[in-house]
Amino acid sequence: MIIDLVDGTYELFRHFYGLRRFTKEGDRPHGAVAGVLNGVLEMIENGVTHVGVATDHVIESFRNGLWPGYKTGEGIEPALLAQFHPLEDGLAAMGVAVWPMIELEADDALATAARLADEDERVELVRIWTPDKDLAQCVRADRVLQVDRKSKAIRGANDIREKFGVAPALIPDFLALVGDAADGYPGIKGIGAVGAARLLNQYGAIELFPPNVLGDRLEAALLFKRLATLRTDAKLFRDVEALRWRGPTPAFAAWTERMAAPKLLERAFQARAKCPPESATLTRPAPV
Repeated sequence: MIIDLVDGTYELFRHFYGLRRFTKEGDRPHGAVAGVLNGVLEMIENGVTHVGVATDHVIESFRNGLWPGYKTGEGIEPALLAQFHPLEDGLAAMGVAVWPMIELEADDALATAARLADEDERVELVRIWTPDKDLAQCVRADRVLQVDRKSKAIRGANDIREKFGVAPALIPDFLALVGDAADGYPGIKGIGAVGAARLLNQYGAIELFPPNVLGDRLEAALLFKRLATLRTDAKLFRDVEALRWRGPTPAFAAWTERMAAPKLLERAFQARAKCPPESATLTRPAPV
């Protein structure tokens, strides 16, 4: 059994701005939503059997209470923001497990799902589909991988170390030191990527640093580490079989009609007809 976990928020952004480059007449009201569903359905057509999609139902999370500069929904274009909830409705109607996050973030849902799947002995491989560097902390050897569509890279633990200079378990510490502009925290002034990797490989986690290394900056570093550390206790599912795609729900026909996307419905039924028996052992190609 192979588990595929998709960052729905990232995919929505990707499709929204991708469509904008090719659409001169303006933003289609649900164009990005249809793009994400097309992408997930294509994965299923290519052999994916167990898939879950995490979304940010709202942008803000518990982290906003920890750091005033943490990312918010401010500045997100209304045409994009209006597609967040329709995406969740569309995925659910298509029969895909979807996790809309409110107090937590989509990244926390992906981290939780990866942990739950990794702990299940029936699972052979977990793939997390996102380029977000936060998710690098979830990579485990060659069993839990990060798939970066943008760079067409599939990263295991050795690849994460090569890219960042530290093991996956130290990614929260690394981000705490160098900062993350996308999430809105600055890191520790004067410490860049090379310096951060050197310190972490020398001393280990930030909590193990000698007192003189960070001095009065230690408190800030520990706060940023808390921001960077993904939660793995989201309430998602009890059994990975809940992620098995069993075809579209009865609501999908009406949804595709509202979206004026009849081909999605046809493809979903065709994909369901080709689904192997649930007891079958699948051999699937690597993602591209």
